[in-house]
Amino acid sequence: MINRKIMFVSPQQVETVEEDFSPPVLADHEVLVKLIYSLISPGTELAMLSGKEEWAKLPVCPGYASVSQVVEVGRGVADFKPGDTVFHYGSHSEYQVVSANHMLIKPPADLDLRWVPFTRMATVAFTSVRVSNIEVGDYVSVTGLGLVGNLAAQLARLQGAFVIGVDLSSKRIETANRCGVDYALNGGNGGVKEQILALTGGQGVSTQIEATGVPKVGVESLEWIGSLGEIVFLGSPRGEFNTDVTDVLNYCHLYNRGCITFKGGHEWRYPMEPNSFVKHSLVRNSKIVFELMKQNRLQIEPLLSHVIKPEQAKEAYDGLRNNKDDYNGVLFDWS
Repeated sequence: MINRKIMFVSPQQVETVEEDFSPPVLADHEVLVKLIYSLISPGTELAMLSGKEEWAKLPVCPGYASVSQVVEVGRGVADFKPGDTVFHYGSHSEYQVVSANHMLIKPPADLDLRWVPFTRMATVAFTSVRVSNIEVGDYVSVTGLGLVGNLAAQLARLQGAFVIGVDLSSKRIETANRCGVDYALNGGNGGVKEQILALTGGQGVSTQIEATGVPKVGVESLEWIGSLGEIVFLGSPRGEFNTDVTDVLNYCHLYNRGCITFKGGHEWRYPMEPNSFVKHSLVRNSKIVFELMKQNRLQIEPLLSHVIKPEQAKEAYDGLRNNKDDYNGVLFDWS
């Protein structure tokens, strides 16, 4: 057998490679799968491709959002059989062995398979809503309307909020409007604080979801958060940024500066599998996302910009890095 896989071989260098693959003898909990579609996670994967992430030493095969067909199962696997379609946290490798005990879920039979890998991005976004105090009628702002930010905006709206999205890209603003975001502002035009205060009757938002991962954006957004509001850091902060830390901390500490609560929205604050001690888990969130997709309450199609073959991987990452207006949700089609 020949296995195709996408490799980050060195900083900013992407290759699609082929290698001989002999199916291994599976352990009792293991499943051999063949990719159908895998989705690029732009923020994480472009950070990996830079070569600056300590946890992702190059060369590496990236990716963590996949839908596949089961090829073979270990003897102890009872819930899956060859031919089943499964959602999993898989890399961009055509054949791979995964654990039946680690995020392996059968999606609904009538769900568009192109949408299934977006489940991972939606559950990343879900954390921002789970940790928030968003209630019906609240005003919520979301900075960064890429995949994760757009989905966070949609989920906040499903929570009952009026959502204000902010981005620099006119195309992403257009996509946010198609996905039902109430107000979408172009941050490159200036006056974002003034526009948000006008939309909220001078009160500011009660929740700000920071999805860009740019520290400067998070600090600047503190100015439009209302009294006793909150900021949720959803995008992993990256890059150096120098500012007056005392001034930032006073937004949290002083009542006349808002007494704002700072929260982390990293997905791994919740367990993978459900248990008796917590309400939320990544598996539960994934199944909820499936249902929201089925009911068209979570819009995925507007986010899907490209479906391409693995051999076009270099083109895909170049586009995501240099042409953010046109590249957003990029799926690899492994058929």
